[in-house]
Amino acid sequence: MKIIPAIDLMEGKVVRLIKGQPEKKTIYSDEPIKIAKQWEKSGADLIHLVDLDATLGIGSNWELVKNIVKELSIPVQVAGGLRDEAAITEALNIASKVVLGTLAFTNKQILKKLLSDFGNDRIIISVDHVNGKIVVDGWQKNTGTNLIEGINEFLEIGFYEFLLTNVNRDGTLEGPDLEFLQKACNIKGTKIIASGGISNINDVLQVKNCNAYGVILGKALYENKILIEEAKRIA
Repeated sequence: MKIIPAIDLMEGKVVRLIKGQPEKKTIYSDEPIKIAKQWEKSGADLIHLVDLDATLGIGSNWELVKNIVKELSIPVQVAGGLRDEAAITEALNIASKVVLGTLAFTNKQILKKLLSDFGNDRIIISVDHVNGKIVVDGWQKNTGTNLIEGINEFLEIGFYEFLLTNVNRDGTLEGPDLEFLQKACNIKGTKIIASGGISNINDVLQVKNCNAYGVILGKALYENKILIEEAKRIA
């Protein structure tokens, strides 16, 4: 299982939100490159790099994103506000993979073109949900799409890697949503990255036992409740 630290950017700083709410923001560092190098040195398999300002439509950290990727030798998956073909192409020119959420649900035509141009191994579909219903637009809009049906629909198109976040667990340290994670991991042919609620090493073990492909470490990592090194030992 891949151990994947998250670096969420707002106004050039490393932050964590609770349930995606900007007003519930904690700033952990104003040196994102230093943090990225620290996680790399600790043995992270890859970095999950999120431009929250772009996600929320209130700004951009794109130059910083490029600088972070340039400084690292491990893969980086870039997420946040990638809602048109040009932005996605630019991101794929520097990063190993992109994570697509809103666009994946609102523009299947562009999605299929990206699949044709770049292949399915460089595009991760973000299936963020509240009570099993997928949400988009920075988690502000409920699509009404059932999580499992949504995953199966993207499988049929040709995608297989998914980032699964239970919004109500994100940033809460309340433990992962194992019920929906297990359902998703049981879908044949998928690689599921689990995100949201990880609070300790036992949570990582439970995620592994669901046969997840990877796990995102966020708040627990920044608050020293878990170490990358110990997560790697059980992964």
